[in-house]
Amino acid sequence: MLPQPPLLPAIPGRGPNINPVNRFDRIQLEPDAEWLHTEFAETGSIPHPRTQFFHDATESILVHNDSPDLGRGWGLNPYRGCEHGCAYCYARPYHDYLGWSGGMEFETKIMVKLRAPELLRAELSSSQWKPEPIGLSGVTDCYQPAERRFRLTRACLEVLAEFRQPVGIITKNFLVTRDRDLLAELARYNCVRVTITITTLDPALAGKLEPRAARPEHRLDAIRLLVAAGVPVGVNIAPVIPGLTDHEMPAIIEAAAAAGASRVNYIVLRLPHSVKDVFLQWLDTHEPGKKERVLSRIRDLRGGKLYDASFGTRMRGEGIFAEQIAQLFGVAARRAGLNRGEPSLSTAHFRRPGGVQLELL
Repeated sequence: MLPQPPLLPAIPGRGPNINPVNRFDRIQLEPDAEWLHTEFAETGSIPHPRTQFFHDATESILVHNDSPDLGRGWGLNPYRGCEHGCAYCYARPYHDYLGWSGGMEFETKIMVKLRAPELLRAELSSSQWKPEPIGLSGVTDCYQPAERRFRLTRACLEVLAEFRQPVGIITKNFLVTRDRDLLAELARYNCVRVTITITTLDPALAGKLEPRAARPEHRLDAIRLLVAAGVPVGVNIAPVIPGLTDHEMPAIIEAAAAAGASRVNYIVLRLPHSVKDVFLQWLDTHEPGKKERVLSRIRDLRGGKLYDASFGTRMRGEGIFAEQIAQLFGVAARRAGLNRGEPSLSTAHFRRPGGVQLELL
């Protein structure tokens, strides 16, 4: 047998090069390790997987959430799976429900809801719809690279603007600036908030953590462009990776404020199910010297474990390091003049097709 390197190299432009076991399947497909290592030995690389798109034939588009620590609300996700390839993405385990893996398959097998705009129009037109803010997207990024091809997020925004339906958008892609016209129209009626996720200001680290997402400087540019168009923008520092990115929190907050953001939030790294396997492999590949420190800090935040799904603490962690992160965040946010309050999204201007405004009691 050929000698095997301890770890296969990262694939340029991709996240993990593993597919963790699907927790629901008894039968698993194992790649031919000898063949992969032969490829590596002969070419210095391994086969580069191509992204595949699949039609998602869902018959509904709005999903209701009622989480104790996220609050009550509605979510709209035009895509399942995400090409950004972020090593820490908490959405990876959702691919297990599709019979795939939360690893490489999560970012190369993308479910596309081609009927999303049509379904959204039908659900908002229904007399059963009582206007409440919608989150776009609550799981995978609605402005991931697939959006350039399918334009489903823009088509959904066109429907939301017609109805003057309030929406909160979260993304880490500069592509959101493409839709400044529609976002500005929604902002006229206080019907939109955009949140830009920033994990690190280090472009080299971002390129390894989030290989197909916009680089940090482009996300800051997106904030400037959206604010200039009259769109309220906030920043989500997520995830805060203890021992790796936590020290950047003040600098990220300062940069966000300088770009025009009005609010900021943070979420500590979560490692549910296959995310743990993917992230551990990422550490082995890209930050082996920091691995033990990172894992030690994570355990300090999670009661000795790598993950604790308990509501109330899963987003922030607990213990002395969680308190230190919270204090660091609070001081930096106050110093930057952020989180001073802004009006909630408004449903007062919601209207059905034909231009008739809904009378809200």
